Formats: sequence, C-alpha cells, structure tokens
Amino acid sequence: MDITKLTITQAKKDLAEKKYSSVELTKAYLDRIKKVDAKINAFVTVTEEEALKNATEADKQLVKGSSLPLLGIPLSVKDNFSTRGIRTTASSKVLDEYIPPYDATVVTKLKNAGMVLLGKTNMDAWAHGSSTETSDYGSSRNPWNTNHLPGGSSGGAAASVAADEAIAAIGSETAGSIRQPASWCGVVGMKPTYGRVSRSGVIAMGSSLDSPGSITKTVEDSALLLHVIAGQDPLDATTSPKAVPDYLKNLKDKISNLTIGISDDYFEGVDPEVQASVEQAVKDLEKLGAKIKKINLFHPKYAIAVYTIIQRAEVSSNLARFDGIRYGNDRSFFGDEAKRRIMLGTYTLSAGYYDQYYNKALKVRTLIIEDFAKAFKDVDVIVGPTSPTTALPVGASKGKAMFGEIADILVEPSSIAGLSGINMPVGFSKTGLPIGMQIIGPQWGEEIVLNTAYNYEQAHSLLDKKPKL
Repeated sequence: MDITKLTITQAKKDLAEKKYSSVELTKAYLDRIKKVDAKINAFVTVTEEEALKNATEADKQLVKGSSLPLLGIPLSVKDNFSTRGIRTTASSKVLDEYIPPYDATVVTKLKNAGMVLLGKTNMDAWAHGSSTETSDYGSSRNPWNTNHLPGGSSGGAAASVAADEAIAAIGSETAGSIRQPASWCGVVGMKPTYGRVSRSGVIAMGSSLDSPGSITKTVEDSALLLHVIAGQDPLDATTSPKAVPDYLKNLKDKISNLTIGISDDYFEGVDPEVQASVEQAVKDLEKLGAKIKKINLFHPKYAIAVYTIIQRAEVSSNLARFDGIRYGNDRSFFGDEAKRRIMLGTYTLSAGYYDQYYNKALKVRTLIIEDFAKAFKDVDVIVGPTSPTTALPVGASKGKAMFGEIADILVEPSSIAGLSGINMPVGFSKTGLPIGMQIIGPQWGEEIVLNTAYNYEQAHSLLDKKPKL
C-alpha cells in the first residue's frame, strides 16, 4: 500500500490503529518529494529535519492515546504564512533569507493540532498571479501534465497535494488563489468566508480580501482542516466572534431540500468541455435531490475592474513596509509584477484619482455584495465552473498583465463579496486535464457548501485517478 495516496481521515485511523507510525508516514512523503519535486517544483523549502523531529514527538503522543485532530499528519503550507525559525519568502527574493520570529495564527493552530510540517510551497511572488510563473524560484508545474501550469497563487500547494507530496496543504485566496489552482490540479480547494480564519502572520496581499483556506483530497478532510484553523483571533480584528461549528457534524446530511442557483453569465465564454462537465455535475446534484433554479447575477466581468483597483491599492500599501531595513533585501529585488501593481495602486490612491477610481470601486463592490445577498434569499448555494478553461500551458501568463484577472474571472465576484466557496473536481478534458466546479455559499455558509460538495463527491469521487509522474 502506498501510504502517500491516503487522505487525512484514513491516515488518522491507521495511525490510531498503529498500522504505521507518523515517522514512517512522514518519511514516505519526504521520499516522494525527493522523487518527483524536481519535475513539479511545488516546494520552496523542505523542512525534513523538523518534520522528522515532529513526527517522532507525535508517535510518542500517539502511544499515550492522544487524539489531537492532526496528530502525526504531514502537511505543506504556502510560503506566505510566517513560520517561526523557518525561511518564509512569499516566493520573492526580497525575502530570500527572511526567518520569521513567530508563527502565523493558522500555523500555531495547526501545530497545536499535531501537524507535521513538510515544508513551504511555491507561489506567485507576493501572491501576485494565477499561474506561479511570477515566482522568483521558478514556476511550479501541473502534475497531470508538467508542460502545463498548476494555477496560482497557491499553485505549489495544489500541486503538492495532487502529486501526493503532501497529504493536504494550507493556502490563501484573494480572488481565486485556492479554488483556481485546485481546479487546474484536480483537488478540493476550500475558501472560507472572509474573517472566518485569521490572517495574522500571513504576508498581506489584499487585506480586505485575503482568506486562508485548505487544499485537500476530499471534502471530509477539508471540513476537518477548517474546524482546526477557523475562529476569532485577538491578533486579527477582522476575524469574526461567531462560534465555529463542527463542520463534520452535518457533513453527510442529504441535500433533498437544497436549492441550487445557476447563473447563465457564469457559463459565458467557458471552454465547451468545462461547460459540459459542470452542466453534467449540476444534473447529478439534481438526481441527488437538489432543486435547480435559474438566477440573475451581475456578470462576473464587472468584478475584474473592482478587484484590479482595490487589490492594487492594497498591494501598494502592504508592500510599502518591505524597504530593506526591517525585512530582507531592498526594493530593487521586487519583480516586474510587484512593481506594476505598486505603481497602479499608488496611482489609484493619489490625490485627484481616489474618488474617481478607488471610491467608485468600493461602491461597486457593495453592489456585488448586495447582488449575492439578494440571490441567497432564493437559493442555498450557487454552482458554476471554477475556471473558464483547464490548465493552460507553461508560459501562458508571460506578457499578459491581466492574465490573473481573466483566469480568475469566475471566482473573483464571490471573493470580493467575502463569501464561502469550494472547488470540486468533476471530470477531465480529452487531453487528461482536470475540470473543476465551484460551489458558492453565503457568508458563514461553510456548512452548506461542504455538505453539498460531500454529497456530490460520494456519488462521483475521482480520488482513484492519479497523475502519472
């Protein structure tokens, strides 16, 4: 049995039954990384020594009967999450040698739950992009076809799970950066409601948008991880005081009373193979008892302008702190994409243009939020394609300043509105590339999103299909 193909749920059961140790499980993943990561480039840093040390400690606790939710489970973490004593670069040479003196709140929660950290995954530098091609450490590759991109910015995280280099991964989404790479890599990607998970210790990209989340092999694993990392944090004033529900409790409930909203605008311009797979998935959900209702939403193209202005403005503010005095190298180490975003953001915030661009974008953002709120009065979730296409070839983003916005067009609106959402693998193209479907829920609607995704997954799991590396 290849234990690197297991899910968190399966591995937890096996560890409790002492079928193998956490050290054996961790070594299997470290060996897998050594075997395939030269092809994938999913990791910026592999923490082998620390991983084996943590696994040894986990085995001691397992002997004592400890039941921590992630005890002995090897995970990867995106390289924009601060990790105490471990290099954290955000895939930018500005932070090439930066060693944080503290952990991000998410990392602290994962450690307290018993996680074994395998390493930090590659990403678009500063999370600027949807391909990982802006990484200063080279692009990651898609495990299903290494001539194609894994998506981004959490491309390395998604690739590490798809390639069985990690049992699951932690990523972050600003406007699709979990769900889009999950779609392109054929894995489950969960984006929680903005404020559900702490951003403290995450290198900020768009502060009013960033949402840490998970990339897993199954929906059950996604629910488990979300329960670990969610909750109010005194270090992040934007986190919600709402109690964190047990996301596993109602996961397996039937969806016979569920109403799914479908907006035709979310299928416009979508690759025919992607459209056909998602439409079939909607029919499959209907067979499981869900009711389908046509709804009208703002066309997702309007989210591009809103996101571009707000995100660039917040980038220019957030990157101002990286001056070479407090963190890492000076600003001459910024890549072209970071420079473009800083300049555009500074322009939109400058005197005479603030009202014309930034204020107007905020007003349209409010209209998008209200549009979704109106839709959720009639439906429980909204379903559509995650990405207009399957994974694009390596080099596809070069020379295209708006590549990310176009690639993320279908997920940007829900991110701008701070909604919950998940990517579900629903099929493959004729060339063998994964196709993803997104399920969008209202704010604090993670339970209904996970429940819908779980029901679909149980009827149509693609877990037995693996890339050949």
